[in-house]
Amino acid sequence: MEQLAAACDVSVDTVRYYQARGLLAQPTREGRVAWYGPEHVQGIRRIRELQRKGLTLAAIGRVLRGELGPADADLAAAVAQELGDAEDEPLDLESFAERAGVPASLIQAVEREGIRIGRLVDGERRYTAGDVEVVRTALRLLEFGLPVGELLGLARDADRAMRELATRAVDLFDDHVRKPIRDSAPDEARAAEQLVEAFRELLPAVQALVAHHFRRVLLETAEERFEDVAG
Repeated sequence: MEQLAAACDVSVDTVRYYQARGLLAQPTREGRVAWYGPEHVQGIRRIRELQRKGLTLAAIGRVLRGELGPADADLAAAVAQELGDAEDEPLDLESFAERAGVPASLIQAVEREGIRIGRLVDGERRYTAGDVEVVRTALRLLEFGLPVGELLGLARDADRAMRELATRAVDLFDDHVRKPIRDSAPDEARAAEQLVEAFRELLPAVQALVAHHFRRVLLETAEERFEDVAG
């Protein structure tokens, strides 16, 4: 195992972890000696390649088992990169709390209320620079005197509504973009290229539509409220 780890430039603990997750075949054993061959080296290099693309270990397991084809694997990697702020390393809870300027216990308390700030990556909750900015923005709202309980309630309602809307949007993409591309593309490489291109064009378009509409509705609601007050 030490030789395998050295050949692949990973730690022994990483090799053991891949084995525990079922990503790496078990070695051949002769008594108490475990032997690893070229297929294990290739396996680790494949895992590392998929990790560099942004896939989680759960998704990598599906790729290795043949449950996720190359085209869908590239699409999943594109989604993961957008979700994880690919330009930055993910933060653990302590690092995230330090950068956001709040106690880690407060972050955990908010998440226990059903407001998910970070996301689970291979069983561990991780945070991004975008999450740091969200927390700092929430602190600024509190400075204006908004009650914590009501602000949390608003966040829960917004999360619920957005997840329902997102589910419908993803269903539309799956039915009317992904499946037609998979059915018509000449090969997996072309399908992967078209899927990633479609996703990267549609994501900012949908974001712009939702953000613009919410801003318009918010301002119209505020206008109506304050005109009534003034009258």
